[in-house]
Amino acid sequence: MEAKAVRKYIRSSPRKMRTVANVVRGQRVPEAINALNFLPQKVTDTVRRTILSAVHNLMDKYQEERLEEGELVVREIRVDEGPQFKRFRPAPRGRAQPILKRTSHLTVVVGTHGEDEEESEEE
Repeated sequence: MEAKAVRKYIRSSPRKMRTVANVVRGQRVPEAINALNFLPQKVTDTVRRTILSAVHNLMDKYQEERLEEGELVVREIRVDEGPQFKRFRPAPRGRAQPILKRTSHLTVVVGTHGEDEEESEEE
Protein backbone atom coordinates (compact mmCIF):
# COMPACT_ATOMS: atom_id res chain seq x y z
CA MET A 1 0.00 0.00 0.00
CA GLU A 2 1.25 3.40 -0.88
CA ALA A 3 -0.08 6.88 -1.58
CA LYS A 4 1.37 10.01 -3.07
CA ALA A 5 1.18 13.75 -2.38
CA VAL A 6 2.47 16.46 -4.71
CA ARG A 7 3.07 20.11 -3.89
CA LYS A 8 3.95 22.38 -6.78
CA TYR A 9 5.39 25.87 -7.28
CA ILE A 10 7.11 26.10 -3.90
CA ARG A 11 9.08 29.36 -3.66
CA SER A 12 12.38 27.78 -2.72
CA SER A 13 15.21 26.54 -4.88
CA PRO A 14 15.42 22.79 -5.47
CA ARG A 15 19.01 22.72 -4.23
CA LYS A 16 17.95 24.01 -0.80
CA MET A 17 14.98 21.64 -0.62
CA ARG A 18 17.02 18.56 -1.51
CA THR A 19 19.14 18.91 1.64
CA VAL A 20 15.95 18.60 3.72
CA ALA A 21 14.54 15.79 1.55
CA ASN A 22 17.72 13.74 1.94
CA VAL A 23 17.34 13.79 5.73
CA VAL A 24 13.89 12.18 5.76
CA ARG A 25 14.22 9.79 2.81
CA GLY A 26 13.59 6.18 3.86
CA GLN A 27 12.64 6.99 7.46
CA ARG A 28 9.45 6.07 9.26
CA VAL A 29 6.87 8.85 9.24
CA PRO A 30 7.01 9.77 12.99
CA GLU A 31 10.83 9.82 12.93
CA ALA A 32 10.84 11.95 9.77
CA ILE A 33 8.42 14.49 11.26
CA ASN A 34 10.43 14.62 14.46
CA ALA A 35 13.65 15.20 12.49
CA LEU A 36 12.01 18.03 10.54
CA ASN A 37 11.11 19.81 13.79
CA PHE A 38 14.80 20.25 14.60
CA LEU A 39 16.09 21.41 11.21
CA PRO A 40 16.69 25.17 10.81
CA GLN A 41 15.64 25.46 7.15
CA LYS A 42 12.52 27.45 6.26
CA VAL A 43 11.22 24.79 3.90
CA THR A 44 10.88 22.06 6.56
CA ASP A 45 7.29 23.12 7.25
CA THR A 46 6.35 22.55 3.61
CA VAL A 47 8.01 19.12 3.57
CA ARG A 48 6.27 18.14 6.83
CA ARG A 49 2.87 19.21 5.50
CA THR A 50 3.40 17.24 2.29
CA ILE A 51 4.38 14.09 4.20
CA LEU A 52 1.26 14.41 6.37
CA SER A 53 -0.83 14.95 3.24
CA ALA A 54 0.52 11.71 1.76
CA VAL A 55 -0.29 9.87 5.02
CA HIS A 56 -3.86 11.19 4.95
CA ASN A 57 -4.18 10.27 1.27
CA LEU A 58 -3.17 6.71 2.19
CA MET A 59 -5.74 6.60 4.98
CA ASP A 60 -8.44 7.88 2.63
CA LYS A 61 -7.45 5.38 -0.04
CA TYR A 62 -7.61 2.38 2.34
CA GLN A 63 -10.41 3.33 4.71
CA GLU A 64 -11.44 -0.25 5.45
CA GLU A 65 -7.99 -1.20 6.75
CA ARG A 66 -6.50 -0.08 10.03
CA LEU A 67 -3.14 1.62 9.52
CA GLU A 68 -0.62 2.41 12.23
CA GLU A 69 1.25 5.64 11.57
CA GLY A 70 4.41 4.12 13.07
CA GLU A 71 4.46 1.44 10.35
CA LEU A 72 4.41 3.94 7.49
CA VAL A 73 7.67 4.79 5.71
CA VAL A 74 8.67 7.66 3.43
CA ARG A 75 9.32 5.45 0.39
CA GLU A 76 10.17 8.19 -2.09
CA ILE A 77 10.71 11.92 -1.77
CA ARG A 78 11.66 13.82 -4.88
CA VAL A 79 12.34 17.50 -5.50
CA ASP A 80 12.03 18.63 -9.11
CA GLU A 81 12.71 22.00 -10.64
CA GLY A 82 9.75 24.23 -11.37
CA PRO A 83 9.50 27.36 -13.50
CA GLN A 84 11.78 30.30 -12.81
CA PHE A 85 10.76 33.91 -12.30
CA LYS A 86 13.08 36.14 -14.27
CA ARG A 87 13.86 39.50 -12.70
CA PHE A 88 16.54 42.13 -13.35
CA ARG A 89 18.66 44.16 -10.96
CA PRO A 90 20.47 47.37 -11.90
CA ALA A 91 24.21 47.05 -12.37
CA PRO A 92 27.00 49.61 -12.85
CA ARG A 93 27.28 51.67 -16.03
CA GLY A 94 23.57 51.42 -16.88
CA ARG A 95 23.51 47.67 -17.28
CA ALA A 96 21.09 45.09 -15.88
CA GLN A 97 21.92 41.76 -14.27
CA PRO A 98 19.41 38.90 -14.44
CA ILE A 99 18.09 37.24 -11.29
CA LEU A 100 16.45 33.79 -11.43
CA LYS A 101 13.94 33.18 -8.65
CA ARG A 102 13.63 29.42 -8.66
CA THR A 103 10.64 27.27 -7.71
CA SER A 104 10.32 23.58 -6.82
CA HIS A 105 7.90 20.70 -7.13
CA LEU A 106 7.87 18.24 -4.20
CA THR A 107 6.61 14.64 -4.56
CA VAL A 108 6.28 12.36 -1.52
CA VAL A 109 5.30 8.67 -1.63
CA VAL A 110 4.39 7.02 1.67
CA GLY A 111 3.84 3.28 2.06
CA THR A 112 3.78 0.48 4.57
CA HIS A 113 7.04 -0.97 5.81
CA GLY A 114 6.65 -4.62 4.74
CA GLU A 115 5.53 -3.98 1.17
CA ASP A 116 8.85 -4.94 -0.49
CA GLU A 117 8.83 -8.36 1.19
CA GLU A 118 5.27 -9.09 0.05
CA GLU A 119 6.06 -8.19 -3.58
CA SER A 120 9.15 -10.41 -3.67
CA GLU A 121 7.21 -13.40 -2.28
CA GLU A 122 4.56 -13.10 -5.01
CA GLU A 123 7.12 -13.31 -7.85
